[in-house]
Amino acid sequence: MPFGHQKAILGIAISATLVEAAPAAAGSLFTNVPTKQTNKPTHKLRSIHHTLEASPVLSKELLALCNWCADYYHYPLGDTCQLALPAILRKPVSMPKNKQLFWVLNSAGAATLDASLVRAPKQQKALVLFKQLKKINQNQLQQHDINAATIKALHTQKLLDKQEFSEVFSPLNRPSTLLKENALSLNYEQKVALDSIVFDQFNAYLLDGITGSGKTEVYLQAIHSVLNDNKQALILVPEIGLTPQTAARFQNRFNVPVATVHSGLSKLQRFKVWQAIKHNQYPIVIGTRSSVFSPLNNLGLIVVDEEHDLSYKQQDGVRYSARDLAIVRAQKLNIPLILGSATPSLETLNNALSGRYQHLTLRRRAQTQSLPTIKYIASTNAGLGEEAITAIRQTLARGQQVLVFINRRGYAPTLICQNCKWMSQCSACDNRMTLHRTQPKMHNTRQYLHCHRCDYRTGAPTKCPSCNSSQLSFLGSGTQREEEVLEKIFVDTPILRIDKDSTSQKGRLEELFQQVNTGKPCILVGTQMLAKGHHFANLGLGIILGLDQSFFSSDFRGAERIGQLLTQVSGRIGREDTSDDISQVLIQTQFEDHPLLQQLLKQNYYEFAKTLLSERQLTAMPPYQFIAIIRCHSPRAELAQEFLQQARHQAESIMPPHTNLQYLGPMPATVEKRANRYHFILQIKSSSRLERQQLLKQLCQQLEINKQSNDLHWLVDIDPQEF
Repeated sequence: MPFGHQKAILGIAISATLVEAAPAAAGSLFTNVPTKQTNKPTHKLRSIHHTLEASPVLSKELLALCNWCADYYHYPLGDTCQLALPAILRKPVSMPKNKQLFWVLNSAGAATLDASLVRAPKQQKALVLFKQLKKINQNQLQQHDINAATIKALHTQKLLDKQEFSEVFSPLNRPSTLLKENALSLNYEQKVALDSIVFDQFNAYLLDGITGSGKTEVYLQAIHSVLNDNKQALILVPEIGLTPQTAARFQNRFNVPVATVHSGLSKLQRFKVWQAIKHNQYPIVIGTRSSVFSPLNNLGLIVVDEEHDLSYKQQDGVRYSARDLAIVRAQKLNIPLILGSATPSLETLNNALSGRYQHLTLRRRAQTQSLPTIKYIASTNAGLGEEAITAIRQTLARGQQVLVFINRRGYAPTLICQNCKWMSQCSACDNRMTLHRTQPKMHNTRQYLHCHRCDYRTGAPTKCPSCNSSQLSFLGSGTQREEEVLEKIFVDTPILRIDKDSTSQKGRLEELFQQVNTGKPCILVGTQMLAKGHHFANLGLGIILGLDQSFFSSDFRGAERIGQLLTQVSGRIGREDTSDDISQVLIQTQFEDHPLLQQLLKQNYYEFAKTLLSERQLTAMPPYQFIAIIRCHSPRAELAQEFLQQARHQAESIMPPHTNLQYLGPMPATVEKRANRYHFILQIKSSSRLERQQLLKQLCQQLEINKQSNDLHWLVDIDPQEF
């Protein structure tokens, strides 16, 4: 509910310095801050106890970005400002002091002769170092290979004291050479793309390159130019799983600190990284969606890798698009922005084809590798068919690796009773419960049902809850079931399952990737986590399962997403295979004659996407029309429907429907019941962004006034990606 939080972080304990940093057009929260007089009664005013900080928490540039975000997505400025702050700072308290533990040489240690520790060479080495540096933190101890036992021994002898010091950020010294390793040679297409980028003005560049075409090398060399100019670079990646891999590429190339920002950091770690970025300690910042708000003071380039990915759109809270905010931030700073993808979103591709973005294309792989051959094979109800299993054997025999892609977690999507046809339905959602298996100990398998919508879990029944029959069976297949099948067939081959469940333990994903990167034969079984930008050098075969249900999606973006998924998964295969006609992708399907599949097979994603754009234009859908959704949910379906019906009447009274402004609904969301709440939507479609924004600005104010029940929640979703 967007207008119900006016007392968010800035409403009660306003930092005077934050207000001081606000631009003139900062919005209603700041409009009258400098005024000393008010018409409000004295008893309704609150005193400011103290200012929180001596310097602005948010820069003018970031505050302006938050203001744009609040205006465009129709949320309070307080909520959008929270996006730009680490969680520790979202409460009205003083900024925590960034203290660091140091070991300090005391007077007794300074007077101790080095020779007195000749029988303890590690302590002697440490004492010599302390006499040089006086105080040393944990990172410095590790750099000099001094372990904790040595320090503890010196501390026990009362030669060292333990002290905490507030970290002082000193200016970052520019290294004598920016590069640790030389840049790779660019092919003709890469060189044309790099030479097209103008670094002293705003322009959005779509780097439209097939998988393996060397987009990352273009990023690296563009960033080198920015660093040469003493500016900073921000690189957005869609998933936390890509952050370590991308960071490693940049750390290996550049002789400067690289920050990583993602949800895997603790609150304190996140704050420390944020503070270091704010004090110009990181020339390069790599992160997921929220890092678009990183407090970089001298930004010279923004890169959005895999720009098409849905992960860039926030699906709760302020429903912003990090990709779109990156474009706005680059425009406000007058710097270039690179949007990279092998499968650009139709919105981005349309902007490139119409000339709003500069279209840079890479149509061949960076080295000499050919794209894998793609073949459709008949699917079976039992998962992997004989043709697929034979291909796996042949690939492993060549010493290569195999990727089995199935975008379903768990063991089976449904548990079904063969007697009465009962199915494992979630009681709180319109959603089937997925069967999962765990093996905490050898020969001790536990089964449970898990709703992937509301996260409810319960033990799997051994008899049908409806008819008490023991004839329960599995319907469909998930990653766990395919893993089990493969382990039985390929006994001597490592089977690595990579999905949300298998990588929940911290560091597990990195361990699995390290095992894959050894290049030794193995079989990867995984979901979309494996389809996004990874570079596995020895993958020679890809098998795609469970695709058929996607052909019947009610989402108008369904065809676009099938094309992106198939292209991205296929792009993981044969990236360093120089043998002709060996690497291949097998797609198990019952619909090999489907026109979408045939076009992808005979042409490429670019031609496929242009066909979809023509269809979107004929049907007046995005990117040729602009959609907003008012979402409403309540424990009572009729309450949500009534509220949205009233919203439609109010919207029509503000702007009556016409040829280029249409209302649809109220209607149930794609999944109507979730966590015992009923979800409904009202869709607004307009050919004019400005008209849509003007309508919503007035409508949101009226809806907040008219809302009756506390059980009802509503929000605005601009440019929605899911319905």
